[in-house]
Amino acid sequence: MNVLSLFDGMSCGQIALDRLGIKVENYYASEIDKYAIKIAQKNYPNTIQLGDIKNVKGEDLPSIDLLLAGSPCQGFSFAGKQLAFDDPRSALFFEFIRLLKEVKPKYFLLENVRMKKEYLDAITDLVGVEPILINSALVSAQNRQRYYWTNLPVAGQPEDKGLVLRDILDPSVTFVKGGRLQPFSGDDLCDGNGLIHVGEADIKGHDILKRVYDRRGKSPTLTANSGGNQEVKIVVQSYREVRTEESKKIRREVRKKTGKDYTPFRAKELQARDDGKVGTVTPSLNNDHKISLTKNDTQEVYWRVLTPLECERLQTVPDNYTEGVSNTQRYKMLGNGWTVDVICHILKGVDYGSN
Repeated sequence: MNVLSLFDGMSCGQIALDRLGIKVENYYASEIDKYAIKIAQKNYPNTIQLGDIKNVKGEDLPSIDLLLAGSPCQGFSFAGKQLAFDDPRSALFFEFIRLLKEVKPKYFLLENVRMKKEYLDAITDLVGVEPILINSALVSAQNRQRYYWTNLPVAGQPEDKGLVLRDILDPSVTFVKGGRLQPFSGDDLCDGNGLIHVGEADIKGHDILKRVYDRRGKSPTLTANSGGNQEVKIVVQSYREVRTEESKKIRREVRKKTGKDYTPFRAKELQARDDGKVGTVTPSLNNDHKISLTKNDTQEVYWRVLTPLECERLQTVPDNYTEGVSNTQRYKMLGNGWTVDVICHILKGVDYGSN
């Protein structure tokens, strides 16, 4: 079969087709991000890159069996400025409509974010089918609600796999970006989407950027933003997973004062003991989703960011699929990407030659 993927990104569509065993003769991709193209070509070197969607013409392509698209969503998102079709990025949606009419594929799939009903109805009228709302939380540890417009037969919602953050964490992680946590006190802070918001990072910025989540709940939605403390943050139970400028300063001061370093494997925060010496502490959590503070609330609790590998797992992308570019670019393309297992669920309706 021939596939045309618009706004292809790192080519999550090919991962899904590959995972389903659907044979693809030609995969045409329209994408302009050079880093996403690099990753797509690394994993699928036979991808035929077409460049800017505005230059793609249906008459230049062979018969297309499947048209995929995840048009830029910043103008539609509840998290955005709600400019909708006035936003140049969201206006690219009309390029999808143009090519849908030009190539007349047997099957099509369009993905976009949750949005105001007026925008949702406008897109539905133009596409000609009602959307399906699917939350990636059913197949991954990430809360990610997305609309899908398709003429494929879809068998309801995916099966709930019951995954949470601790199921996707990399146990080998040590010393990543993180710091001190300001924990909340009180009862379970689990919201209706399965996220457990346990405290705030001791950083500057908007409140939403400070939120730290328990590993026994879901991750918030990955976004295309990176840097500036945009990454998802989780509470950690061992200081081995965090290295901060503050901790390094403390170690230097203690070594200067005592001549010794009381940090086994440089893993934990230094704490003064009653005898004047220096010991270490390890944060812990109880089973009620509360931060457990002991020793007169002198125990420290920490947070760290999710790694690109862990974000790949949240999007059900193969481990290390995005390796080969900077972490900043990895976070960005994963935030822009699809949850592959959701796409697999939808594309099961394709009846073209399976292996």
